[in-house]
Amino acid sequence: MTAPARPRARHRRQATRRRTLIAGSAALALSGAALVTTTTLSSAGAATAWPTATGSKAVTSTISVSGTYDGGLKKFYGSGGLGGDGQDEGQDPIFELADGAVLKNVVIGTPAADGVHCKGSCTLQNVWWLDVGEGAASFKGTSSSAVYTVYGGGAKNADDKVFQFNGAGKLVVTKFQVENFGKLVRSCGNCSKQYRRTVIVNDVDVTAPGTAIVGVNANYGDTAALRKVRIHGDSGKKIKTCVRFTGNTTGAEPTEIGTGPSGTTCDFTSSDLTYD
Repeated sequence: MTAPARPRARHRRQATRRRTLIAGSAALALSGAALVTTTTLSSAGAATAWPTATGSKAVTSTISVSGTYDGGLKKFYGSGGLGGDGQDEGQDPIFELADGAVLKNVVIGTPAADGVHCKGSCTLQNVWWLDVGEGAASFKGTSSSAVYTVYGGGAKNADDKVFQFNGAGKLVVTKFQVENFGKLVRSCGNCSKQYRRTVIVNDVDVTAPGTAIVGVNANYGDTAALRKVRIHGDSGKKIKTCVRFTGNTTGAEPTEIGTGPSGTTCDFTSSDLTYD
């Protein structure tokens, strides 16, 4: 799948811490429980809606998902062994999705443990993280044909990464919103096994403070396309757009080599971004 045309004229987690879709994703319906929200409009006209949970459920061990899991907009939070909300390595997730699984209509509260893990292609539809712990979601498939789709939803309060792209394939983030975050998407910079990764961020709202929208490894052939990204509260343009790194397999800190548009590695122009 390619990025939408413009009109023409893990990184391994470190302790220190939204119109491009895959085929058929435009037909996804935000079905399930009714979404109760408080909605405001930004000056750019983009809706900012965060849900009110319909109930809550403590999760003491990872919920394994194959097929489709509809949470009915209930809030799930870690308890017991999943009661951590720090930046420690090796935490278990609240949800673990098998290849091809769909998780929809879920609010992940706090503690969030390690959020969601996708073992292969997956769809996260209308999933909301109220307080990101170590990471909101990690994508771990090993096939170059894997596609990870994030459609709708949002995340707040991520000290570091929101989406951790450790595996192979393509990640498409559409109609998502993020605020108070480190990096929205980070391609693993120092995993012991590296892959070429494709990232598409389209029709997304980004609200400061934040560090970067996307981070990719230029030396492994990663590409990132940004389209219709609305950035709020960052008049000084402090949030980096697309950061290029030299990744490694040794576990060392990856080296930042540049930021901004750069051919196919970071594919966007100023017209793809709006600020208010």
